[in-house]
Amino acid sequence: MNKDPRYWHSRGFLPHFDAEGFTQFITFRLADSMPQEVLDKWRDELESNEISGAHHRRRIEHYLDQNYGAGHLRDHRVATLLQDTLLKWDGERYNLISWVIMPNHGHILLTPIAQFAVADIMHSIKSYTAHQANKILGRNGQFWAKEYFDRYIRDHKHFASTINYIENNPVKARLCDSPEKWPYSSAYLK
Repeated sequence: MNKDPRYWHSRGFLPHFDAEGFTQFITFRLADSMPQEVLDKWRDELESNEISGAHHRRRIEHYLDQNYGAGHLRDHRVATLLQDTLLKWDGERYNLISWVIMPNHGHILLTPIAQFAVADIMHSIKSYTAHQANKILGRNGQFWAKEYFDRYIRDHKHFASTINYIENNPVKARLCDSPEKWPYSSAYLK
């Protein structure tokens, strides 16, 4: 694991690693996708070392797959907006490898292009889509959760398993019976 402090930073609770040339697996979610009291309890457990960081991530992923919250990404217009935004910057700010848009969260696997940090990429995606989605839905207020989870890809096995996880997420969440049938994913476009 790369311990060089120049590449580690935090914008709140979660640590982030962002060095040039590293492929990143990113999970981002809607603001209402998890009750705050659940997150607070789990953060306390993590901070007191009752659970590991990996266990914490697995619990959140499992919870997200229960499709809690308003699920604004179920709306075809909003899901299409997000997908089009992800595809728009492919090849310019990052190389987009795999993605899926779920009812209350999204996963992307990308490699930032030199000069573009993951934090800037995510800010751009979330800021633009939040503004546009709120317009589409006729609502105001926070659309995305402030934080996101990122994990840099360590090796070929991790790379392959991450693509498998992303593309099979709709099947695991019982939204469809095969990855190719979920319209808001890289598996659908293959």
